[in-house]
Amino acid sequence: MKLAHSLCRGLIPAAALCAAVLAGPAAAVEAGEAAPPFALPAAKGDTIALDKLRGKVVYVDFWASWCGPCRRSFPWMNEMQQKYGSKGFVVVGVNVDKKRADADRFLAQNPAGFTVVFDEAGATPAAYGVKGMPSSYLIDARGNVTFVERGFLDESKPVLEQKIAALVAAAKN
Repeated sequence: MKLAHSLCRGLIPAAALCAAVLAGPAAAVEAGEAAPPFALPAAKGDTIALDKLRGKVVYVDFWASWCGPCRRSFPWMNEMQQKYGSKGFVVVGVNVDKKRADADRFLAQNPAGFTVVFDEAGATPAAYGVKGMPSSYLIDARGNVTFVERGFLDESKPVLEQKIAALVAAAKN
């Protein structure tokens, strides 16, 4: 895995290679499935557990400091958290760096206006079957995955925001 991270840091910058090298043996979680539970430490030491967010719409985003598209996704996730947070929407960014200092440097340059948790062991991305960075899972108020995005595509932002707005509205009913 250390070689995989070295390759994906830019020595061989092909996104397809990064996704293939980082692929784990677990089957990827898809829309319609229950979101695998997790309980991970946040920056201030508190623990964020997915089951405690039941009743809210949750956007779980797996990211790493060496991931170029992750840098582009942070402003959009900040915007969505600000726009829909008061309506029952929560963004949880799951950092998968092996060294917390790498994540801290990234966050100093790319501030997160949403909850960030840390999974240095990689158990959560393994449970989700994450194949590359970033990978995001939109989870409804009942805890089911409704949409999966691998990578971060600017052209997907309007569609994804529509899905967030619809899920937030449905959760209030």
